[in-house]
Amino acid sequence: MSEAEIMWPFKRKTETRAASTYTAQMIQARAGYITGTTGRAELTATVQGAVTLWENGLSLADVDGTDLLTRRSLAMAGRMLALRGEALFYISEDTLLPVSDWELSTRLSRPVAYRLTLPDVGGGKTMTALAGEVLHFRIGADANQPWLGTAPLKRASLSADLLETIERALVDVYGDAPLGSSIVPMPETPETDLADIARGFRGSRGKVLVRESVQVQAAGGPAPMQDWRANDLTPDLSKAQMGETLDKARDQINAAFGILPGLNNKATTGPMVREAQRHLAQWTLQPMAMGMAEEASEKLGAAVMIDTLRPLQAYDAGGRARAAVSVVQALAAAKEAGVDPDQALKLVNWGQNDGAA
Repeated sequence: MSEAEIMWPFKRKTETRAASTYTAQMIQARAGYITGTTGRAELTATVQGAVTLWENGLSLADVDGTDLLTRRSLAMAGRMLALRGEALFYISEDTLLPVSDWELSTRLSRPVAYRLTLPDVGGGKTMTALAGEVLHFRIGADANQPWLGTAPLKRASLSADLLETIERALVDVYGDAPLGSSIVPMPETPETDLADIARGFRGSRGKVLVRESVQVQAAGGPAPMQDWRANDLTPDLSKAQMGETLDKARDQINAAFGILPGLNNKATTGPMVREAQRHLAQWTLQPMAMGMAEEASEKLGAAVMIDTLRPLQAYDAGGRARAAVSVVQALAAAKEAGVDPDQALKLVNWGQNDGAA
């Protein structure tokens, strides 16, 4: 028996670890040590509010063509897309299993195989799968790495760092700054007496504390007036314009997530809230849902459609009703005039094969 076999205390000669619970955490901790405390903008309420809109908006979507995309899996996909820019699900027999960590290999810029880590209580389970067995949703892909998605915070890292820096500075100020504290000039006394006097001020909020002063002028006159003047130690944040800068940073982050900044305005009204919701659904969630539906149709072998506009009511109900009345009246008038309704719609570039493109 060799010396190595004597020293190794286990029967197995290899040490196995959960891929996503040890290696990924060590790499993340090392990256955090190197980069410092930046990159924590996703911990702010602004980002979490935007992420909540994404995941709740996708969870309400109407799905046609498959039963695998449940509301729970859609909400999970929305959160992963918002924070990571990618969402992976392993296609099991009758369900979709979320993937916490993965590696992939590509051919002609298309993924062909994955090494997946499925989360579990006792540690992640690692397995390999072909591209057809995995739903890989991604946003923000570019030509350099079309298989890789990027999160909105990564695409707007400067704004994210600004928001995180401001909020961290405010946390430090309100946590460590001497708010409401004052310096009261005292006579020349030993340090031990000054420490006793300082302890006497502690916890006496809202009280008037009077201390006798013995500082006098050289000629023995009364104590000067500045001897009784207290100096406030509360920092003046108005000069740094922290509030205005924080509002601007929040608006920029909301814009990166497809949310109109007017949604969080104090003076916003109902119509503005509805327009912000329509903008989010029409320009962010629905294009994302169409990409997810395309991926699901390719991997599941059935035509899948994901609609976020109807359940979120991302349309002007009054304008839509008026448009429907006008269309019906126009079609009725065309029929009375002996004009084919389909040809009439094509004349105004409304309908399929209308020649508008």
